[in-house]
Amino acid sequence: MSRWPATKARVVLAALFRIGWPVKRESGSHRTLTRPGWPDYVFAFHDTEEIGPRMIARIARHTGLMREGL
Repeated sequence: MSRWPATKARVVLAALFRIGWPVKRESGSHRTLTRPGWPDYVFAFHDTEEIGPRMIARIARHTGLMREGL
C-alpha cells in the first residue's frame, strides 16, 4: 500500500473535480458528489481541514482517486 500525504481538504476536493466528480447537492460542509458508474460519495470536510493519509486512502478507494491526481 502506498503512503498518501496529509493534504488540505480543498486540494482533495479539487482533485475529485478534475477526475469527474461534480457536486450533486450541498448542505453546509457536506457535499454529495456524483459520477456515472460509481455510487454517490459524501465529502464532509471543511476546506481548510487537514485530511490524514488513512482517510485519503479511504476516499481514494471509494472514488478512484490516484496518488498522481493530487
